[in-house]
Amino acid sequence: MTIYYSLTFLLLAGEMVTFCFLVFPLPHNVRKPVFKFLSESPIVAKVAYALKISFIFVAILFADALQRMFRVTAEAELAKQNGTAHTGSPGVENSLAARKFYSQRNTYLTGFTLFLSLVLTRTFYLTLDLIHVQEEYAKLKGTGASSKGSSSSSEVADLKAQIAELNKKERDFETLKKQAAQQAAEFDRLATKYNEATGGNSNKRKD
Repeated sequence: MTIYYSLTFLLLAGEMVTFCFLVFPLPHNVRKPVFKFLSESPIVAKVAYALKISFIFVAILFADALQRMFRVTAEAELAKQNGTAHTGSPGVENSLAARKFYSQRNTYLTGFTLFLSLVLTRTFYLTLDLIHVQEEYAKLKGTGASSKGSSSSSEVADLKAQIAELNKKERDFETLKKQAAQQAAEFDRLATKYNEATGGNSNKRKD
């Protein structure tokens, strides 16, 4: 394997590790600062820019490997039709098989590297959107709880005012009852004295 295909393989391995990290179920408190650092860090931005340039070279390698695969496949089919692959020396047949294998390997290697780069990019931005939605939901939930708490506190204040008003009315009613009882007792006392006085005067007149 040539050096540029070796570097492509290392890039593919790095993409696989990064993809496993992105889809790993991390807690929200850990995921949020990590993805915030990845999306806002200038160092990460420079690395991402360098990777974009490297993916352009990988795309060129993919086009070249695809062209070679088609050419080697066509040569193998032509040799098979002409019978040279069977009637010729074994070295020719092995050479065609090796060239076909290497061309297919290089095509799959560069193709999967490009495909996984697209998957990584999409997964990263989807995770950022998910974190943003979770933050918005937490804010809305907190706002709803605070409004609910304020409405509950106002309701409690209204109930307290109503209870205080009822207690005041009850105290007024008890005061009226006491006054009515005192007036009834005074009326009974005066009526008793009046009856006694009236009864005494009637007895003197009879004597």
